[in-house]
Amino acid sequence: MSAPTIPSPRAPYKARRSGNFELNSWLFQRGSGLLLVVLVIGHLFVNLMVGRGIHAIDFAFVAGKWANPFWQVWDLAMLWLAELHGMNGLRTIINDYATRPHTRFLLKTLLYFSALVVIVLGTLVIFTFDPCADPSSTLSVCTK
Repeated sequence: MSAPTIPSPRAPYKARRSGNFELNSWLFQRGSGLLLVVLVIGHLFVNLMVGRGIHAIDFAFVAGKWANPFWQVWDLAMLWLAELHGMNGLRTIINDYATRPHTRFLLKTLLYFSALVVIVLGTLVIFTFDPCADPSSTLSVCTK
């Protein structure tokens, strides 16, 4: 009588393309994570520690911040990096756990579409923000 055999574990998903995509994806994940830490800590410091803290955060505060292109670019970089970092992490999870190719394709399609929508809408909000959209606004940047 022979010893019982244990089946081999399922082989990990291998992408069709050859090349360094997965290596570059891994490096991007680490680099974007480090840069996000700097961006988020800077964001929290300016919003919560400078001035009156959390009590100062309102529509006028955001309008004043986004009047400066530096803060628009800062928030845009934070938005794009956070979205791409999260999308890349979820793509890896889908590759690891979705066993059927059709399911993997559907999940990644939904992921890419939702990431694109968030990036486009977030970018539009940052660059088309108009503090004077409300005619009753009394902000100093508005002219009557």
